[in-house]
Amino acid sequence: MAKTKEYGIGEFDFPRGWFMIADSEEVKDKPLALRYFGRDFVLYRGDSGKVHLLDAYCPHMGAHLAINTTSYVVRDGMHVEGESIRCPYHAWRFGPDGKCDDIPYYDKIPKAACVRSWPIVEQMGVVFIWHDPENGEPDYPPPFFSEWDDPTWVRWKIDHLGTLACHPQEVLDNMSDVAHFAPTHGSMQVAYFENEFDAHTMTQYFGAGHRTLATEKELLELKTWYTGPAILTSRMWGHLPSIMMITHTPVDDGTIRAWHALMVKSPSKVANHRDVAMARAYQETSKLAFAQDFEVWANKRPAFNILQVPTDGPFHKGRIWYSQFYNPRAQVASIQQRVNGMHATIARPPASAAA
Repeated sequence: MAKTKEYGIGEFDFPRGWFMIADSEEVKDKPLALRYFGRDFVLYRGDSGKVHLLDAYCPHMGAHLAINTTSYVVRDGMHVEGESIRCPYHAWRFGPDGKCDDIPYYDKIPKAACVRSWPIVEQMGVVFIWHDPENGEPDYPPPFFSEWDDPTWVRWKIDHLGTLACHPQEVLDNMSDVAHFAPTHGSMQVAYFENEFDAHTMTQYFGAGHRTLATEKELLELKTWYTGPAILTSRMWGHLPSIMMITHTPVDDGTIRAWHALMVKSPSKVANHRDVAMARAYQETSKLAFAQDFEVWANKRPAFNILQVPTDGPFHKGRIWYSQFYNPRAQVASIQQRVNGMHATIARPPASAAA
């Protein structure tokens, strides 16, 4: 299991940015125990329906705020009260800001009776966390697509892909890698492949035939981009217009958890049950295509140094771009200046759908 420092990416073990931590459908009436960035969290939904994220351990005696089934706090339905959560050990209660707001057997609450509260956003069926080793405020929003609220489109269901002993650097390398599309994914006759680096986004423009995702005479065209270090989204033009999301979040240094999802445009003004079935089948095809990458990552050695040939794609630029999230904010502008702009491995036709 390779660690961040072995890649020489930067100062921090875990990057700065927005990350997926849960599928909204998971967050119901029971608090969830989560682990990301080498630390433990509790995620819960308050009575208002809003989700909250706190560090997992009670400052009183260290009990986990989420993991319990036998305490009477849990059995009596007191685990979540309003927007607050009670510790199942001594029933100390913590608000969404992380501050203790009730000790049942003592009136004066110690100043140290608090846990860390984390900034999160819930949208498009996903709970995102802002993680920053320097504890700074978010400097860009997580992605949102207006198609989520368009009845023509079939909303995605989240595919849980599990954990993988792979450093996220190996995942990011895919954005620069034109040469793997044919042998791994079945792309045919690549028409163009370009990368654009712009501040906290990295975009891939790609057009090619495909064995399963396009008909024989169609060109499958994709505009794929990372918003920050971990949220990939992609617009696909082909047999069925669609929007894909693939996210990965560090669990520990060198281990990630990954998800996949796909929204599909239906031929109906309001998507019906047949459209939903069609979209689910198309999403499964998309997931299987991504699984081809997943299998490679699960069984490869770390590529600390890539034995690169010129037609591979701009791996070096991608790695420089990615390093901005592992270094202090004071260095970000200079890192971006080194790579910002367009790099064409195979030049894109001006009339392409992804232009």
